[in-house]
Amino acid sequence: MGLATIVIFVLGVGNFALNRAVFSSGHPLFARLPRSSQTLGQRAALVTEFAVLFFALLLSVEGWPGFVWAYCGYSAVNALAGWLILSGRV
Repeated sequence: MGLATIVIFVLGVGNFALNRAVFSSGHPLFARLPRSSQTLGQRAALVTEFAVLFFALLLSVEGWPGFVWAYCGYSAVNALAGWLILSGRV
């Protein structure tokens, strides 16, 4: 396990935490959705986040350490979107 794998894992934990914070924020956009849609959306987001993390880790371990840069970019966009939602700018 190399440095790229560790970086991807740590960023993945941060992405899951950000995802949880966004869905727990009580943003008006989420409040307008029916409860069943909120639950389905949260589960779909977590499954998608897990799939992206899993394949980034898998490719990193299999000798493609360059995927750390792609996952860093993904995490940066995710962090920007989370900041916009949590700060009320969206």
